Amino acid sequence: MSARFEELDYVETPMGAISLRRRLDPVLAVDVYEVKLGEEFLMSSLFTVAEIELATLGLAASTAEKITVLSGGLGLGYTAVAALDDPRVTALTVVDAVQTVIDWHERRLLPTSAGLLDDPRTTLVADDFFALMRREPVATYDVILLDVDHSPHHYLNPSHADFYEVDGLARMKRHLSPGGVFALWSDDPPEDGFTARLAQVFDVANGHLVSFANALTGGTSTNSVYVAS
Repeated sequence: MSARFEELDYVETPMGAISLRRRLDPVLAVDVYEVKLGEEFLMSSLFTVAEIELATLGLAASTAEKITVLSGGLGLGYTAVAALDDPRVTALTVVDAVQTVIDWHERRLLPTSAGLLDDPRTTLVADDFFALMRREPVATYDVILLDVDHSPHHYLNPSHADFYEVDGLARMKRHLSPGGVFALWSDDPPEDGFTARLAQVFDVANGHLVSFANALTGGTSTNSVYVAS
């Protein structure tokens, strides 16, 4: 059994101090991994259902027999590992703007790290996903997954805002192969306005509400996943 609390890493970044910590939940008797940016909680290993559904729903919408995936945001690694569970995936490139997050996995600090790094299909890249989408494509992907901001209107960085407008989504679409799929995680319920913007760029656009048990409250919580193809 682990110590009750351990800060595994703490690093100052241009966005603020980012930290990874592990704590033993006294009620559930499990190790919980959490990431904080400053005093704000970004993610927890207690709540991974929607992160997994991001990959599951995104890949399910693809009709390709062999799939290349670009995933924006590495985090605790649950979306990436779920993508690798699909046998059609031939290559997974995960982009994260914070080298520290990649370092956590390369140091194998997280439960998902070994499965992610030991799979030859995986490539981890330190880059700004949103800046990458503004550039001319050097490669295209069958599926693009994104889990960075809290929602299409609640950003970690104001520079991300243009991505969620029609022009930004159209720039992102250039990085997709014909028939490609874009899927986005959001902390908020599906928004008709953002779904409508997706529908201006893609043939099909839907917002899915994802419900999951909340062990902290004893109730049910929700996230959402947008899928456009």
